[in-house]
Amino acid sequence: MKISVHAVGRMKAGPEKQLADRYFERFAKSGPAVGLEFAGIAEIAEGRAQTANERRREEGQRLQTYLQPGTALLLLDERGRNLSSDDFAGRIGLLRDGGRKALVIAIGGADGHDQSLRDQADLLVSFGALTWPHQLVRVMLGEQLYRAATILSGHPYHRS
Repeated sequence: MKISVHAVGRMKAGPEKQLADRYFERFAKSGPAVGLEFAGIAEIAEGRAQTANERRREEGQRLQTYLQPGTALLLLDERGRNLSSDDFAGRIGLLRDGGRKALVIAIGGADGHDQSLRDQADLLVSFGALTWPHQLVRVMLGEQLYRAATILSGHPYHRS
């Protein structure tokens, strides 16, 4: 299953980008052994509309262009489920084993995701009740994807 990340906002050069890149590279190397292929990160600029609702709608429409028929959609959303790493890996494994060919994981803009995307999503995931900077969310997502690949392969990186 091809996994791509769709992010509103650009990641600037710096230590956070280096760390995020390191985890995404680890995932890209370890994922194929368990049927997960990293397809990269698509970045889009934040919406320019006057209101939060209009910005969410604009950003959501741009994400729709990346969603081919049959693609699973996972939104990182503050109102989503707070999963353990084992559960996160298990959900990805279920999508893969269920025949899904692609998964898009979306990091929303400062205003969050449009309700139409939330309604369409296969899964809403939260990295906790705290608000995280966009750069750290990328680091955490890269690490969790790498951890998911190691969990699915039985590698000892992940210890309960």
